[in-house]
Amino acid sequence: MLICLGLGYSAQHFVEIFGQKFDRIVGTVRGAERAAALNAHPAGRLRALIFDGSAVAPDLRSAIAAADAALVSVPPDENGDPVLRACGDVLAHAQRLRAIVYLSTIGVYGDRGGAWVDEATPPQPGAERSRERLAAEQAWLDFGARHNIAVAILRLAGIYGPGQNALVQIASGKARRIVKPGQVFNRIHVGDIAQAIDAAFTRRAFGIFNVADDEPTPPADPIVFAARLMGVEPPPEIPFDQAAPSMSPMALSFWQECRRVKNDKLKRELGVSLRYPTYREGLRALFAER
Repeated sequence: MLICLGLGYSAQHFVEIFGQKFDRIVGTVRGAERAAALNAHPAGRLRALIFDGSAVAPDLRSAIAAADAALVSVPPDENGDPVLRACGDVLAHAQRLRAIVYLSTIGVYGDRGGAWVDEATPPQPGAERSRERLAAEQAWLDFGARHNIAVAILRLAGIYGPGQNALVQIASGKARRIVKPGQVFNRIHVGDIAQAIDAAFTRRAFGIFNVADDEPTPPADPIVFAARLMGVEPPPEIPFDQAAPSMSPMALSFWQECRRVKNDKLKRELGVSLRYPTYREGLRALFAER
């Protein structure tokens, strides 16, 4: 049995691709409406329960107690990790639980001025949310060590995939081709995230793994490539200084950090071979699916 604490974009794609490996799957969502929609398919193998980050209902407590594997993607807050805070006791006493995968972010490395980082690089998170993530990572690693449960921390790059990619942005007219000299980003296709989660569960991996593509590139490159695939002109270039005033504080914080992320450990220790090693393979596949 698999328990997904936080059935978001990445967790749901993992369930779609690898869910057949589990006899039962329970996932948590925040709202009753989404839970009802997910539970509306009587033939489906996924059961959705509500978890708001605080109260743990008896049916969720029972599901956690019966789990063999747990996928955690609920973000931390200023008071720590809500899953550990609310569910730590029942997780600690789940007798069948052998593996936990926690989805984190490469944002914990902070700004490196474009330098390469790997899992041995000491984190230097700049944004408050990244500092909270780093604290949550350590809390989960400590939890696993105390209770003899394998905990894998997957630090994810910028996520894209079905419904969430440069092709969609261009088709909707929302794509912006922002140019900032020297700026690069790593990305990762949600299908490769699913691969990494599966490998971590299969190998009962313990420790930290970067889940990123092979080629950090300027942020405008996928927009230009997607436009070429669609046979349309890319949007005009916008200098970063002109775009910055209209950005949200969260978006702006992404652009204020620059690093190149190595994924050698993911390949070496988890045996993952990326299906989409760059945005080009990923966007071509997404375009073909359209």
